[in-house]
Amino acid sequence: MVATQNAIGVVPHAEPVPAGRRRRRRISGWHFVLAPIALIFVIPFVQMILAALSPSAELVTFPPPFFPSTLTFDNFAKLFATTNVLQWLVNSIIVSAAAILAHIVLCSLAGYGFARLRFRGRNVGFLMIVATIMLPTQLLMIPTYILFSKIGLINTLGAAIVPWLASAFGIFLMRQFFLSLPVELEEAGMLDGCSRWGIFFRIVLPLARPALATLAIFTLLSAWNDLIWPLIAINDPGAFTIQLGIANFQGTRQTEWGLLMAGNVVAVIPLVVFFLIAQKQFIQTMTFSGLKG
Repeated sequence: MVATQNAIGVVPHAEPVPAGRRRRRRISGWHFVLAPIALIFVIPFVQMILAALSPSAELVTFPPPFFPSTLTFDNFAKLFATTNVLQWLVNSIIVSAAAILAHIVLCSLAGYGFARLRFRGRNVGFLMIVATIMLPTQLLMIPTYILFSKIGLINTLGAAIVPWLASAFGIFLMRQFFLSLPVELEEAGMLDGCSRWGIFFRIVLPLARPALATLAIFTLLSAWNDLIWPLIAINDPGAFTIQLGIANFQGTRQTEWGLLMAGNVVAVIPLVVFFLIAQKQFIQTMTFSGLKG
């Protein structure tokens, strides 16, 4: 018998649940609502891939066919043969990696300082930083260009890196996450003789991995897709980012649609890969921490 008598105090053994049954999830009504919405967002991405694999002659017809008559990699071959797309890709990776690393270090330190440290003018300083979010980016381009020209950053890759070293949104996001953490964890570390730096690196940062992953995703999207500022500050083709290089395929008289679509596919792939890797941490932050005041 599977179970013994309850009279002697033995708890009956439950039958093991098959693995396939444990993994099976029930279909809710939300799936029927979200599936068409997801399809709407996927269609432009699929159309971009199909256009990159289409013959160039079909891309200039009106209306262009959704499904190409034949699939060809000629656009990708021409893209890598006639342009410096690999150099553009490397430049974008450098800019994005520097932006992510700087945001993780600087924004986490500033956010923790505004969330936990007590000093005069803390609230006023934080409000002034958050208020900069409301300033239009175009308003800061001329003074930023003048400043960068005086220190010799124009026409260099540093012109695309320096504006992404920190952001008001990153400081705001990290501060809100640190406020959601229990203060008792840090107090316990102080009782054990841990310094403020030790508490930050040993206790707070490991718990902030979901927020750091979310900050990394937002920073990557902004730095990777930035076009207006590099278009103003960089004229050297060797310092082009991937977005700035792709913009050269579209002109006032002629647009090379095959190269444009192939370049967009190359530019989107790293973003998709990064999001697939960090999506668990991203969802965990949005559902757990929120943006509490």
